[in-house]
Amino acid sequence: MIPQIKPENSLPEDQGPITKEEPTDLSSPAPAAAPESILIPKELKPQTKVESPPPPPEKPRFRINLPKGRGVKILAGIGLGLVILLGALAIPAYTIYGKAMKVKAAGLKLTEAAKGQNIDTIKTELGSTKTSLAELRNSFRLVAWTKFIPFFGLYVRDADQVLKAGTYGLEAAEITLVTIEPYADILGFSGGKVQGIESDGAKTAQERIDFLVHAIPDLVPKADEISRKVTLARQELANIDPNRYPVKFRGQPVREKIRKGLGQVTEVATLVSAAKPLLEVSPYLLGIEEERRYLVIFQNDKELRPTGGFITAYSVMKVDKAKFEPVSSNDIYNLDDNYRPSLTVPDPIAAYIKGPYTLSKGWRLRDMNWSPDFGESMDLFSQEAAKAGIKGVDGIIAVDTHLLVNLLDAIGEIGVSGFGNFSTKIVPECDCPQVIYELESFADTEGPIVWSQTEPGKIVYAPPNYDNRKRIIGPLMNSILANAMGQPKEKLPNLFEAAFKSLVEKHVLFYLFDETAQSAVENVNIAGKIRDYSGDYLHINDSNLGGRKSNLYVTQEVEQEITAAKDGTIEKTLTITYKNPAKHDGWLNSVLPNWVRIYVPKGSELIEFTGVEAKEEPYEEFGKTVFAGFFQLRPEGIAKVTVKYRLPFKEKEALVLLIQKQPGTDSPLYRIRIGKREEEEFLKSDKEMRLPL
Repeated sequence: MIPQIKPENSLPEDQGPITKEEPTDLSSPAPAAAPESILIPKELKPQTKVESPPPPPEKPRFRINLPKGRGVKILAGIGLGLVILLGALAIPAYTIYGKAMKVKAAGLKLTEAAKGQNIDTIKTELGSTKTSLAELRNSFRLVAWTKFIPFFGLYVRDADQVLKAGTYGLEAAEITLVTIEPYADILGFSGGKVQGIESDGAKTAQERIDFLVHAIPDLVPKADEISRKVTLARQELANIDPNRYPVKFRGQPVREKIRKGLGQVTEVATLVSAAKPLLEVSPYLLGIEEERRYLVIFQNDKELRPTGGFITAYSVMKVDKAKFEPVSSNDIYNLDDNYRPSLTVPDPIAAYIKGPYTLSKGWRLRDMNWSPDFGESMDLFSQEAAKAGIKGVDGIIAVDTHLLVNLLDAIGEIGVSGFGNFSTKIVPECDCPQVIYELESFADTEGPIVWSQTEPGKIVYAPPNYDNRKRIIGPLMNSILANAMGQPKEKLPNLFEAAFKSLVEKHVLFYLFDETAQSAVENVNIAGKIRDYSGDYLHINDSNLGGRKSNLYVTQEVEQEITAAKDGTIEKTLTITYKNPAKHDGWLNSVLPNWVRIYVPKGSELIEFTGVEAKEEPYEEFGKTVFAGFFQLRPEGIAKVTVKYRLPFKEKEALVLLIQKQPGTDSPLYRIRIGKREEEEFLKSDKEMRLPL
């Protein structure tokens, strides 16, 4: 008998779910049913209902509600407009690019022609470049309307201004070329129309200079025309901000190139604008109508002083019709022997040099270049030197050792009768040019003087050159001058470059007694003047007070960190790092006792001054506030001076800054930080810059 499966019993797991039947009413008659098979189990319902878990919520679908009707037309119109705009830019852009490449190629050819110094080739390439630039400007007009598009328009405007400035620059170059063509051979160029002398290359520098001097009256009117064109070029570029551009593009520097280019245009414009007054006083300076005499003082920049170096020697030079002739030269100590001090020496000199000032506070001539303003120092020096016999001069010219090196680089090795040969070859004894080593060796040979016990007044032994330690300087300068004036045509460009570099970098300074002449040299910035300035200002002035010649090895790095508050208040942290990597030798290199003066805008508020052993209270001079102090730098050592101060004015958009270089220094590194931006460059001359805040 097969057992009947009851509803309560569960089925094995491999069978389907059991459903439970509803109970039947036994009182009612049951309807007839088909016979059941006992082999097939009934479908039973479970006692409890099993519910499936709820399905996961549907993720919202991204839907684009396409505009309908008028919206479709608007969208289509925008799309069509963008296509037309891109097309309107793409076609002219392709044309502009091609024209720009032509200008670049023409510019490179012009540069090569200038290096070749052939006046005819330069004229040809200048004309070609001018034509190519005109074509580029015409093509650029096709996109000129984009200057009014926000953001993008700034760059289009910059490009337009560059093209205009380039046109003015080429026009200035064209006028210059026409002006100098008659004198091209004199200036070392070949080709062109030469006036007055044959283009045979055999004329000496002196003969060429003589001819050029007589042509000055014809050059003055042209200087005005050139100045106007260069000024227009500078004005076009004035609103270009290098910080709008990336630091680099495809690995190539961009921002720095733009900044340097703008700086060079400014420098050229300043120089050209000052050229006319200088040309006008040139006949006076060169003794064309009347002989001139100048006191030439030699400043040793290896023993740095405020105006460029310790006054080590002097010479009187005669200039007659542009011919230079030395009259006399001597050691500054010999001049001091003829001088009776009547002024009291400044406290820092007496405190740290000591020596002669231990017994007397009388100010010696050799230390009178104490004012950082060369004109003020020489005004005092000339008055006092006259009491020692220096009279009848028309002014003072100061030179340092950089001029000697620059001229010898251009001329080559020279011989000085009785003293040997001199060159700029680096020698291991001091890791410096041979001419510097010989000058220091000659001047600083020390030792006792032994007097005869049997013959009064007779010297038995004395160190070499004890009676005139600087007598080598006069013959050396005479030889350099003679060699320079006798150079053939091929050497003239190098000579002009050496002289120009020395003037621009403040290794030659002028102080003239004639007011008009002095004003001219001040305008061209070769007078060592502390300038008036309405914006931010910085001048760092160092004085070696008894540290032998250690400035031969000392380097200087200057960092300015600028912080601008929302209200325009500006704070600056100035850090000056001095390094002396060389070893102590007891001769050239020793401990450097340094008096530093930092000139900033008048009214600046000092917050902190560290890194000095002694300091003065802030004071005012030349319309500036001055922070001054003393520190020592040892051989193989580092010294840091930090000054934190607040500017007396507020700026929110940009800070205009003038940095004035100390004469005699050799390109100290300057770094400026504003937020995340950083600029740096080696300071070769005075530098004016605009710094966005």
